[in-house]
Amino acid sequence: MATASGVVTTVAGPGKVGSVLRRSSPSRSSSASWSSAGLYRVRPRGPAYSGSPRVVLRRSPRCEVKADLEEKSAAAASVSALEQFKISADRYMKERSSIAVIGLSVHTAPVEMREKLAVPEAQWPRAIGELCSLNHIEEAAVLSTCNRMEIYVVALSWNRGIREVMEWMAKTSGIPVAELRQHLFVLRDSDATRHLFEVSAGLDSLVLGEGQILAQVKQVVRIGQGSGGLGKNIDRMFKDAITAGKRVRSETNIASGAVSVSSAAVELALMKLPKSHSTSARMLVVGAGKMGKLVIKHLAAKGCKKVVVVNRSAERVDAIREELKDIEIIYRPFSEMLSSAAEADVIFTSTASETPLFLKEHVEALPPVGDEVGSIRLFVDISVPRNVGSCAANLEHARVYNVDDLKEVVEANKEDRLRKAMEAQSIIMQELKRFEAWRDSLETVPTIKKLRSYADRIRASELEKCFQKIGDDALTKKMRKAIEDLSSGIVNKLLHGPLQHLRCDGTDSRTLDETLENMHALNRMFSLDTEKAIVEQKIKAKVEKTQG
Repeated sequence: MATASGVVTTVAGPGKVGSVLRRSSPSRSSSASWSSAGLYRVRPRGPAYSGSPRVVLRRSPRCEVKADLEEKSAAAASVSALEQFKISADRYMKERSSIAVIGLSVHTAPVEMREKLAVPEAQWPRAIGELCSLNHIEEAAVLSTCNRMEIYVVALSWNRGIREVMEWMAKTSGIPVAELRQHLFVLRDSDATRHLFEVSAGLDSLVLGEGQILAQVKQVVRIGQGSGGLGKNIDRMFKDAITAGKRVRSETNIASGAVSVSSAAVELALMKLPKSHSTSARMLVVGAGKMGKLVIKHLAAKGCKKVVVVNRSAERVDAIREELKDIEIIYRPFSEMLSSAAEADVIFTSTASETPLFLKEHVEALPPVGDEVGSIRLFVDISVPRNVGSCAANLEHARVYNVDDLKEVVEANKEDRLRKAMEAQSIIMQELKRFEAWRDSLETVPTIKKLRSYADRIRASELEKCFQKIGDDALTKKMRKAIEDLSSGIVNKLLHGPLQHLRCDGTDSRTLDETLENMHALNRMFSLDTEKAIVEQKIKAKVEKTQG
């Protein structure tokens, strides 16, 4: 079992595996084993890059009763519970706050599951606030797109924090925890950070190297800073992820020939149409947001000369018309959506509606399309939640495709995708090392400050005694300054060695374990007690926030 400082890894899956605390890891067992908490299976790390396989968390049978009791008691958690674990702060000193990502993506869950968990961008601040109010969560961020719903947190306690987030997800989606667990992946510390960097770089996207995800990661930072949920750890991690995403796109050829979800949707539609009529088919786009605009752009690039766009307002459509001169764009209001659909052979939907726009009865009522396009009307739905009801897929003269069906397009160049991903991994590792060094340096900052403060207090006390012995009459300004400079120099030289052994910024061979041993030794020798002070400060802040 892979452990570090008595902490056990708590997540499963090849290629994407939860890590222990970010320290030099002992050898890993080649076989899976159960964590001491009995909640999740531990498996060895897979290759550096292996795509994004489905990762499944499984609960130990022996802890079902225990988990049920804990889930019921969690509902009664309050300020009194926070006060209770304040008393037992020593327990938390054994465990470092962990960065974690809990979520699901197009690689681990079908669209039917993702749409239930999707959080609209306007609701991100509310979600962040609710997550940060959980007893064991210090910081939080939400990344919810058509291909993924991921929650990034800093947890004061690993097992308790993960359980609280999973319970929150179950509560907001209406999906039982047991069912959620079949599709969730959970990554810890360096693995969670690496995953975010790969997401930002487009390595974890359904369409490798697509650029829209980088803009979505930037939006997380903007919204998170406004809501106050992004503390120093997650804020720095997301900013470094943006840097990694930019570097991968500028220093490798991963973006060359890369397609987006929108362009893959256009490719899929053209694949399903008879070649002789693929560009002359009547096209309808419902929604003129970013995704809809890209659909129109790619239709124009493929030779389509005319498209009807249904949108709530004409302003966005007018702006697209001004930008794209090679295609005729006809605007229709939402009130004319069904009548416009009756005149279309292919319908693309990309709106933020939380309820379906096309139900079975709507599609059944549409007139049949011509033989030249195969007598089948195509719906390509790239929205999550879906804009076309799943029941419409069973109709004889209609075919409904969603984002999960785009795999047919992107699998065509799988080998090229893997090669490009390997090119980007060196950049990912450089940025990961830089972030890890920054976070490691935070470990010893309180000890450095307390040791410096301790030495300064002794210096000031001894200076005062010295000045009193000399007397004000004999003590000139020049003499006072010389003595103060002498005392400062002695203290600085004495502290230089210990402080050097508290720095771990990745520039030397000193490991984090060695640096932390030095920190603990100094804490004991000088009775600095920084760890307990930090934990108590975090718990106090949590209590005050909950009371507020």
